Amino acid sequence: MRNAHLGALEVSRIGLGAMTMAGTYTSGGGLDDTESIATIHRALDLGVTHIDTAEVYGPYHSEELVGTAIAGRRDSVVVATKFGLVSHSGGGPGTIDSSPANVRAAVEGSLRRLGTDRIDLYYQHRVDPSTPIEDTVGVLAELVAEGKVLHIGLSEASPATIRRAHAVHPVAALQTEYSLWARDPEAELLPTLRELGIGFVPYSPLGHGFLTGQLTSPADIPDDDWRKTNPRFVGEAFEANLRLVEEVRTVGDEAGATPAQVALAWLLAQGEDVAPIPGTRRVARVEENTAADAVVLTADQLARLDALTPATGERHDEANMASIDR
Repeated sequence: MRNAHLGALEVSRIGLGAMTMAGTYTSGGGLDDTESIATIHRALDLGVTHIDTAEVYGPYHSEELVGTAIAGRRDSVVVATKFGLVSHSGGGPGTIDSSPANVRAAVEGSLRRLGTDRIDLYYQHRVDPSTPIEDTVGVLAELVAEGKVLHIGLSEASPATIRRAHAVHPVAALQTEYSLWARDPEAELLPTLRELGIGFVPYSPLGHGFLTGQLTSPADIPDDDWRKTNPRFVGEAFEANLRLVEEVRTVGDEAGATPAQVALAWLLAQGEDVAPIPGTRRVARVEENTAADAVVLTADQLARLDALTPATGERHDEANMASIDR
């Protein structure tokens, strides 16, 4: 497995997102903690060093699973987790709170659940409009000085917010959605990150599973699955977005790769500062995803993929889009 650089932090080019280990997507069947832990172990065996989770996943369940899985292998893993979508002063999960007091409460809980004395990469999950970013990064800088956090990151932050944060303390990584069906970062975000020397961690690099080619109609998504109300997975938008999968599958047939591997290989071709974190709770899927590191796309194939029009529909519903700093 090749490596990528997120600021001064080195990680495997392909990581593992642990959100689905706590639910959210249900089309793959019910949760199975034993399988989830086996998936993390298999990823580590295949050279993945970058495991991404968050306190809100579950809440807390994903961090607990990651902590169990990395016990005895902690020094070979870059552990990334996130704070800010759980209020520890009574607001509960889903409450955006990046106040200094909440950050300190959050980090202690994450350290305990992960079974570690330090978090390698600690992200603000969503920008808190009620707390100046300088105050949040200030307390993160204190945690770095205390050794509880090694590097800091932001998620779904605008270029202006990133600049303000980076002026207080170096930001190692920015996390947001980026894939063949979500190309928004290319206009302003990526140039800003590269100017400042900040790495980029695309989440949902497979378009919430759409780019795997496994979904053929909205009926394939269970009613309790988060994607059931996502604008890109409903009605005419779903049908329109199938054209993306068709071209990805065609390129895959040429390259001897699956659609998922093509989508990941395209992301890896965007630069050595791009480190996607495809999420899964299945051993077979992590084997498929990590094999994308060996897929080499030709210039013509990359050009055809570059020319694809991004997905039809907003990437989140109205409530979730409202929480994104733009």
